Amino acid sequence: MHPHRRYTLVASCPDRVGIVARVAGFIAEHQGWILETAHHADFDSERYFMRIEIKADSLPFHLAEFRERFAPIAGEFRMDWRISDSAVKKRVVVLVSKQEHCLYDLLARWQSKELDVEIPCVISNHRVLQGFVEWHGIPFHYVPVTANNKSKAFDEIGRIFEEVHSDVMVLARYMQILPPELCAAFTGRLINIHHSFLPSFVGAKPYHQAYQRGVKLIGATCHYVSAELDAGPIIEQDTVRIDHGDSVDDLVRYGKDIEKAVLARGLRYHVEDRVLLNGNRTVVFR
Repeated sequence: MHPHRRYTLVASCPDRVGIVARVAGFIAEHQGWILETAHHADFDSERYFMRIEIKADSLPFHLAEFRERFAPIAGEFRMDWRISDSAVKKRVVVLVSKQEHCLYDLLARWQSKELDVEIPCVISNHRVLQGFVEWHGIPFHYVPVTANNKSKAFDEIGRIFEEVHSDVMVLARYMQILPPELCAAFTGRLINIHHSFLPSFVGAKPYHQAYQRGVKLIGATCHYVSAELDAGPIIEQDTVRIDHGDSVDDLVRYGKDIEKAVLARGLRYHVEDRVLLNGNRTVVFR
């Protein structure tokens, strides 16, 4: 087993006394070596959140048996939980339209292994970026979306996503609104980058909206996709200061840099199992 291999356990449950002691006790009972822990008690939802990294070769069994042995504890505390293996890379499907900057950034991070994931394919409603994607050795799927074929097109996207056994779908400036059925089918597995500091300037042309409003800060938001436009749980955000001398084109240029960084951070938090859903909010153990 790889010396740096680790299992990551994440869980949330109704808050009560003894959760940490019970989970840590279970790990210690099997000689498990805890490498990193993070905990959060949320008073509003009365839920407890935890993330624990365990040195994989310290345990006398693999994940299947861990899940079997841990299940009674999870049941006792009514946990929503999962455990992942760092040796198994997350599979990320990327959706893109014509704007290339977020795709370029993700593929550069993927190619350098800074973003240690597998990208089984890229899906687009345009062919503009096909050559660039295939140059990287990544399969490209052209799925056009028109006013007349939306239902069929999104069914095809869902089919491809499942066929390649992907863990998460990233909308890297994909300029189509996903239907509620797709959002519901993959809750917590669809990540979008929106080019504003949500909840400000929802929808189309947010930089133009920001310019007209005369704001002094613009930003970008990485969030999970929900049926309500740009209203899903927020994972990561950032801003940059602007002033009266900046044009719309300047705002777009500044914004592209923020979008790339915010999407990369948000996706990294997700694939490292650092994000837990708390209703329409998130707990992010950075």
